[in-house]
Amino acid sequence: MHATRRRAGRLSASLPEPVLRFLRETRLAAPAESPSARALTGGVSSDIWRVDLASGPVCVKGALPRLRVSQVWEAPVERNRYEYEWLKLAGEAAPGAAPRVYAERDGLFAMQYLDFPVWKERLRQGDAQPAFAAQVGAALAAIHAATAGREDVARKFPTDAIFHAIRLEPYLLATASKHAALRTHLETLSHRTETTKLCLVHGDVSPKNILVSPGGPVFLDAECAWYGDPAFDLAFCLNHLFLKCMWAPAAASQLLQCFDALSKAYLQGVAWEAPGGIAERTATLLPGLLLARVDGKSPVEYLTDERGKDRVRRYARHHLHHPVASLTTLKEEWQRSLT
Repeated sequence: MHATRRRAGRLSASLPEPVLRFLRETRLAAPAESPSARALTGGVSSDIWRVDLASGPVCVKGALPRLRVSQVWEAPVERNRYEYEWLKLAGEAAPGAAPRVYAERDGLFAMQYLDFPVWKERLRQGDAQPAFAAQVGAALAAIHAATAGREDVARKFPTDAIFHAIRLEPYLLATASKHAALRTHLETLSHRTETTKLCLVHGDVSPKNILVSPGGPVFLDAECAWYGDPAFDLAFCLNHLFLKCMWAPAAASQLLQCFDALSKAYLQGVAWEAPGGIAERTATLLPGLLLARVDGKSPVEYLTDERGKDRVRRYARHHLHHPVASLTTLKEEWQRSLT
C-alpha cells in the first residue's frame, strides 16, 4: 500500500487490539511483538494501517460498515474478504499488477506495503503518459481474460448484493432518482450490468487506486470485487480520464490520448467475446457513470464549479438519450464539449 496516497495519521507504539491479535494469530507478528503503526487517513471505506513488523512493513486493512461520505452509504464488511481474493487472483493473472497478500481473517487482511506514486496525482500534475495508460488497459484485460468463463472463480465471488450496494445503487440508481427523464435509461444500464456475468471485475478502477511502479500499474482497493461485466471496469476508468480533463485542462489533449491508448490496449486483449460488444457496452455505460460523479452519492471532489457540473450533465444527458457504440466517437464528442 502506498504511503502517500492517503494522508499519514498518528504514529503510535501500539495497534487496536483486534489488529494486533490478527497479526499475531496469522503469525505475521511474533507472540510478544508490539509493532509501531501509522493509521493512514483519507480513505472513505476502510480503516488502513501501515504496520512496521520486525520482518518489514505491511499494510492491514479493515472495511467499514458505513462509508465516510456526506450521504448515508452502508456496505457489507465481508467485502474485505473478496478484496483479498481479488488481489490474489489478479497477481496470478498479471504478475506485479497487485500487491502480494499475506493473510485474511475476522474482517481484516494484510498485504504488501508499496511506496510508489499514485496515478491520480500524476494526472493532477498534468503528467499524462499514454504509454502507461496502455499498460493499465493491457493489465486489466489480462485479469479479465484469465478469469473469464471460470465457474470456480464465479463461485468464490457471490458478491452481487455487495456490488449492488456499493456500485449500482450509489452510482446509477441514486442518480436516476434525481433525473426523472433519465430514470429508465439509468435503470436499464444498471440491470444490464447486474445481469452480465463474464469475468472477475475490480469495480473501482480509478487513477486513485493505481500505483505507478517501474514495472507498470499496480491495482489497489478491490472492495467492489464481483463476477460480472468487464465493461464496468473499462468504463469506470475511462470516465475518470474524461473528468480529469476538467481538473487539469492544460493536459486535456494528453488525457484523451491516454483514453485512446488505454481503450485500444484493453480491446486488443479481449478474447472472451467480440471486442465490439464490450466496446459498445462501455460506450453506453460511460455517460451514466459520468453523470453519477456529479449527481450520485460519490461526486468527484475536484469538480466544484456549477458551470463545469452543468457541462457534464448536458453531455451525459445527450448520450444517455442518444447512445453511441463507438468509444472513439464518444471521446471526440467529449473533446468538442470542452471547447
